[in-house]
Amino acid sequence: MYYRFALILFLMFSYGSAQQDTLRINQLQVIGSHNSYKKAIDPKLFEYLTEKDSTNRMYALQYEHIPVLQQLDMGLRNLELDVYADARGGRFAHPRGMDLVKDQPIYNSEGNMNIPGFKMFHVMDIDFRSEYDLLSDCLDDLKKWSEAHPNHEPIFITLEPKDDKANMFGTMAEPFTTDVYDELDATITKHLSKDHLIIPDDVRGHYSTLENAILHNNWPTVKEAKGKFLFILDAHDEKQAIYAKNHPSLKGRVLFINAGAGTPEAAAMILNNPDDENIPNLVKKGYIIRTRADANTKQARTNDYTNFEAAKKSGAQIITTDYYLPSKLFESDYHVSFENNTFVRHNPVTAK
Repeated sequence: MYYRFALILFLMFSYGSAQQDTLRINQLQVIGSHNSYKKAIDPKLFEYLTEKDSTNRMYALQYEHIPVLQQLDMGLRNLELDVYADARGGRFAHPRGMDLVKDQPIYNSEGNMNIPGFKMFHVMDIDFRSEYDLLSDCLDDLKKWSEAHPNHEPIFITLEPKDDKANMFGTMAEPFTTDVYDELDATITKHLSKDHLIIPDDVRGHYSTLENAILHNNWPTVKEAKGKFLFILDAHDEKQAIYAKNHPSLKGRVLFINAGAGTPEAAAMILNNPDDENIPNLVKKGYIIRTRADANTKQARTNDYTNFEAAKKSGAQIITTDYYLPSKLFESDYHVSFENNTFVRHNPVTAK
């Protein structure tokens, strides 16, 4: 009797797994983390900043994440990375926030911020604590994790290129030019390898444009995408146009971009409002959409799941949150997942 029951369970699991393998990646819905690398602002600095902030905007930064690989171990299948260019190294090695309050933990103790290359953190001078100083180190760890879990579902990564204007402390980011974007592509390819990437060329195939390909459902199957990462550039207007320049339909590029419907480069879009009435129709047409379950700690502070429910219903394939676990920085039970504490499911709009 036991063996018959075990056989039934095995067959049920095998059937479910095989059924998911045949889905296209746009027929999944996944939950992932927003600013996945972020550590909390040091409590002393946070207290100082909130006292100086008459608008209470600082409370929007009061969140943190467990290590990225632990997030993947939990089953999250979307990450968000912020990157700053730093060609010479040292541009962000001494955040001004370190001078505002005494007795903060040492920063840049290993000297990573002095090394030339892309840096990962949230806000210059005030929200600079990160699990990874260097994008390359993060990518190396992602590759190791992926190769240790070769059958993992595709992992979507939104990547925001930060080149903010000079802030109140006078710190200025390095602009993202065509050459900087070329270096970004090269860094991702070098540290993850082409074998672990889904790039626009793969999806476009023999179609005339990338958009034409996805409108004809040419996304890879989940089986084909196992062990791979798909990057989406979280940028708009000129910053996005610079990345796509001289790369029609993103030929030769590594990242997908947030291009609007009706353009040759359109395939993936970032629509942060889950109530956006356009999301379900775009999803049905074949676009991959990223939206948010919560933002700026607002939903977590009020235990409000309205946006999360709207995000699920919309069919947006990627739902980001700061709270796959409840906050430890303020009292709240808010945290999101699908049924049975899972983070991947069949898409309610496209996998019917």
